[in-house]
Amino acid sequence: MNKQDLGRLLTVAEVAERLNTSERFPRRLIEERRIMFVRLGRHVRIPERALEAFIAGSVVEPITTRRGRAA
Repeated sequence: MNKQDLGRLLTVAEVAERLNTSERFPRRLIEERRIMFVRLGRHVRIPERALEAFIAGSVVEPITTRRGRAA
């Protein structure tokens, strides 16, 4: 992602709200470098598109199995 593609920058609190988690979870993602972030002095922001990419990369598709016996 280049600088123009960052889009809106979200605070840790906004990211936590969108993920329905505590602020500790996005802070851990940042600390472990599992999500892209922007450091503005002492402030940390997460680009909205980076959050969307993180969520998309975390999607687990269901396993479809047949119930019953095969004919």
